[in-house]
Amino acid sequence: MEERRLGPVVGVGTWNTFGGDVRVARGVVGAALDTGCRLIDSSPMYGGAEAAVGSALDGRREGALVATKIWASSVDEGREQLRRQLEWFGRIEIEQIHNLVAWEPHLEWLEDERAAGRIGRLGVTHYAAGALDELARALRTGRFDTVQVPLNPRERECEDELLPLAAELGVAVIVMRPLGEGALVARSPRPEDIAELGVGSWPEALLKWALSDERVDVVIPATRSPDHARLNAAAGSPPFFDAEQRRLVEALALS
Repeated sequence: MEERRLGPVVGVGTWNTFGGDVRVARGVVGAALDTGCRLIDSSPMYGGAEAAVGSALDGRREGALVATKIWASSVDEGREQLRRQLEWFGRIEIEQIHNLVAWEPHLEWLEDERAAGRIGRLGVTHYAAGALDELARALRTGRFDTVQVPLNPRERECEDELLPLAAELGVAVIVMRPLGEGALVARSPRPEDIAELGVGSWPEALLKWALSDERVDVVIPATRSPDHARLNAAAGSPPFFDAEQRRLVEALALS
């Protein structure tokens, strides 16, 4: 079976961060690329984030992997979204069907776009635990290269079936909400509580917790801060956590 893994690496999410703010996007994307984070994830659902990312990548496109999405109830609308994305990015490394919306009608024409070289990999996403069965059904078609799901110490439903299935099929896993949309970092443990983890910060510990699952390829924490983007990048470097260290992160996150 073709190997389709991507990581383990840290990327950049753009949900509820950039909007159409090109200045913010340039700061975060530039900081991420400077520290080795190559994958930038976006969507038509995220306001003007795609256009802002396109501007931020001006002059640096070659060093980036664009992962964006089709979020459309009709094929015609989806094709128009791709047309705009190609204007912004030239090519899409990972095109994902967002939240499973009309995934079966979109899949056929997106496969043609992949064959033509305008997109690289095809993926599918959903944010809700109740959609995991449908995500699994989509993966079992054997026609997707990536899947994007939430995973953090408080959201672990994907571990039961979806992560084992992705590993079996060789599908790369992109993790959204690795910081629980900020809830998990609102109150950080004391530095002495995480000292044995060998990390510089609690967000790094949470990101490394997810990446330490061998079935996970990419985490995409969203931020408006270039400094946070630089700090997040450290989680993508080994050594990764063993089982005992992961249990410590879980206990601290749930305390």
